[in-house]
Amino acid sequence: MTRFSTCLTAIATVMALALPVQAHNDISGSYLAARQASTASDFREAVNYYTQTLVRDPSNYQIMESLIVNQVALGRVDNAVTVATRLTAAEDVESQIAELVMTAGRLKDGSYDPEQTVSSSLGLVDGLVGGWDYLAKGSVGKAMAAFDKVATQSGLREFGLFHKSLALALVGDYESAAEILSGDASGPLQMTRTGVIAYAQVLSQLERGADAVELLDATFPGSSDPELAELRRMLSAGAPVAFDVVGSAREGQAQVFYMLASALSGEADDTLALIYSRVAEYLDPGNIDAILLSAGLLESLGQYELATEAYDRVPREDPAFFSAEMGRAEALYASDKPDAAIEVLTQLGKTHGDIMRVHIALGDTLRRLERYEEAAKAYDRAIAMIDENMPRHWGVYYSRGIANERIDNWDQAEADFRFALALRPNQPLVLNYLGYSFVEKRENLEEALEMIETAVSERPNDGYITDSLGWVLYRLGRFAEAVEPMERAVELMPVDPIINDHLGDVYWAVGRYREAEFQWRRAMSFDPEEEELIRIRRKLEVGLDAVLEEEGADPISIANDG
Repeated sequence: MTRFSTCLTAIATVMALALPVQAHNDISGSYLAARQASTASDFREAVNYYTQTLVRDPSNYQIMESLIVNQVALGRVDNAVTVATRLTAAEDVESQIAELVMTAGRLKDGSYDPEQTVSSSLGLVDGLVGGWDYLAKGSVGKAMAAFDKVATQSGLREFGLFHKSLALALVGDYESAAEILSGDASGPLQMTRTGVIAYAQVLSQLERGADAVELLDATFPGSSDPELAELRRMLSAGAPVAFDVVGSAREGQAQVFYMLASALSGEADDTLALIYSRVAEYLDPGNIDAILLSAGLLESLGQYELATEAYDRVPREDPAFFSAEMGRAEALYASDKPDAAIEVLTQLGKTHGDIMRVHIALGDTLRRLERYEEAAKAYDRAIAMIDENMPRHWGVYYSRGIANERIDNWDQAEADFRFALALRPNQPLVLNYLGYSFVEKRENLEEALEMIETAVSERPNDGYITDSLGWVLYRLGRFAEAVEPMERAVELMPVDPIINDHLGDVYWAVGRYREAEFQWRRAMSFDPEEEELIRIRRKLEVGLDAVLEEEGADPISIANDG
């Protein structure tokens, strides 16, 4: 295990602390409230309650550690440094989260000294930020040696080499930086988005703009990212592109924490990744990538208000403003502010209307709000921007098809679904939606069965698609065959009211009346729509055959062969 992974394990342990053995009864209330808030990732409340607890028990180091974690997650790193200073001053106390925060504080105020960092357990962090510190002090040789030392450690090769390439580019040695980034010097690197941009900028400085364009096209084909689009435009025009991924040693140190946050995102606890991205912001408030990463992590943690605040910090003139506004719209919708989300996307449609994703996002948001006519118009605008239809465009036709189907524009909806399938044959979502629509309309049932069987083969563990298979068999009068897929659908989606209701109908059709009534009661317990609830109650009162007759349909021909 590397020292970095050891540090992560220790910090994660702090985040999962149980009630400290030192806690007294008179503080247990505020402590438990703090723990509950921390578990829910409610960092503001957690900080408030941990602070109250610490006032009552000022020597409790476990409370200090928990307070530090939540302060950093909230973005209050300076406050965390204050607590960490108290904690590290205590005798016989080792706290890696406090040490991490103290390192950030020293980097911020310029008191960090890599020569003095001999007992730190931060490993990778110290190695990389130490290299940047040497560079800040003009010791280029020591800086490169520090990066090389990190690169020789097990599992840390790419970290060391990448930061060495950034440092070389910062001091103007673009040839050596390019050799590392290309893989020619020490083997290939797994390039992140930041790494690709850095490499493209280095190539531009070497007057290799065409190679940089080729790199972008190969790595981000068809990207609508405004920042990448602007970079590609400048390179294609032959304009020199400055190297600005890092503009100083301090920004390089911030990149260390951003890089670690990116590596942890999706691989570890999101709060752990957030700690590193917040430190990156703290060291370099202009690091837009770190701000966007923090915002995305806060969304994942359900902290939509904090995420919105983070997105708001991206300047309007920054190329990343588009991405920030897209994220802000999603966070606003998730925080039950759909009108605000729609307003953000509507304004983006005015300022960035040449980007198809804006109109698709607006359409998706309107469709989720069941504003289908408006959604269809947004999808119309997106589709009008397509010069040449590609397989990747199936989704926008599928989405427009749903909107058109919901506003009873069936001819256009069917055309959209079929065109989506032409672009992406056997796409299970499209096959299922179109096939199920045919089932509900009681038309093209044999074709619907074929579509849904194909969809099931593509996604055998999708409860909705499996339900569709059972339902089309039911509609075809093949009741006994419908039982197995419908039972399977309920296994996959046990609390879905519609699927349980469907299974009840299938059971009734094969003469298993008691089981049918049981499934209908289960369906009622899962909060179906009011209209469906009324129908289920009626089926329990008089049976499915009588309900069908009341609705003007033929009663089921009972098949008691199973």
